[in-house]
Amino acid sequence: MEGEGKEMLLTNYVSAMEYWKGRVDSTTDYDAFRWHQWVKPLDLNQQEELPESKLAFAFIGFCSEQGVKRNKGRVGTALAPDFIRGQMSNLPCTFSQEVKFYDAGNILCDEISMEEGQRLLGLAVEKLLEMKMFPIVLGGGHETTFGHFQGQMADLKKENHPLDMGIINFDAHFDLRPYDNGPSSGSMFRQIADIYKKENAEYRYLPLGIQEHSNTVSLFKYAKALGANYILAKEIQNSNFSTVLEKVDTFLYKCNSAYITICTDVFSSAFAPGVSATQALGLDPEVVLPIIKHILRTRKIRGFDICEISPRFDQDNTTAKLGAVIIFAVVNTLCKLNDLSLEMLDE
Repeated sequence: MEGEGKEMLLTNYVSAMEYWKGRVDSTTDYDAFRWHQWVKPLDLNQQEELPESKLAFAFIGFCSEQGVKRNKGRVGTALAPDFIRGQMSNLPCTFSQEVKFYDAGNILCDEISMEEGQRLLGLAVEKLLEMKMFPIVLGGGHETTFGHFQGQMADLKKENHPLDMGIINFDAHFDLRPYDNGPSSGSMFRQIADIYKKENAEYRYLPLGIQEHSNTVSLFKYAKALGANYILAKEIQNSNFSTVLEKVDTFLYKCNSAYITICTDVFSSAFAPGVSATQALGLDPEVVLPIIKHILRTRKIRGFDICEISPRFDQDNTTAKLGAVIIFAVVNTLCKLNDLSLEMLDE
């Protein structure tokens, strides 16, 4: 199985370093460096000797829109990973040189099934975790997160850890739809729930930003049956902020670890027009970012993915830029937690 997986990675796995390009203010003064000057290529099919680092991030793209198509959404997400890289390229290096950046390339899904692509993504994430890197997965439709989950689960099993990993999903939708006729970008968390049931493990799933007008009564009932303590979008927009954080903390207290997945349709179309399913009354990123940072500060987060950006429908790369800014916040929050941030004049 391992040999087969490696061969498939070689077939559907390509470098994406050509998309890391941007402004160069200096080639010697690290304080003037931008991300495209710091990121290094990483070939997961090779056993590379990498320099030691206190904190290492690895980007990997999942070029898929098959799940969105099956879910009857607007296709276009397969192009997103490279567009997000383009927007991340000019971000400033606000962390010390002890922090390392790697790009593990893209998994292409245009000539293979969605399920095979997810399996390959799982192998890649598992490898990154084995290398002690923090995976940042660039989707793709939200089916991306099922591949991400497979890699996280495989790593936990390999380390003989119990399957008590929580999943935090920023999303307008539950994505708990039945998949009797095949999985899609709307069924992943039901698929994962079934895996937890099979493993005789407690399913811990927290969706934030759920829209009442975007989910059927049946989905709300199913989420309740699973014990998913969801947080509605209107609660986040209108409630006392401490109440939302209290619900997040209560959820994470029961989890040994967790990972974050973001479906960009959780945001208002004013901030995220380029998504598979726009939200007229979605969330403001300024409200969501403090929640993400709070979650990261628990030191329980094992990985991060961002999905459903669709460059085909974007305006001036607004949504891709939002994705880049969110990733910037994730990286810098983790750097600060590890005392690896550069001093700023005004933080």
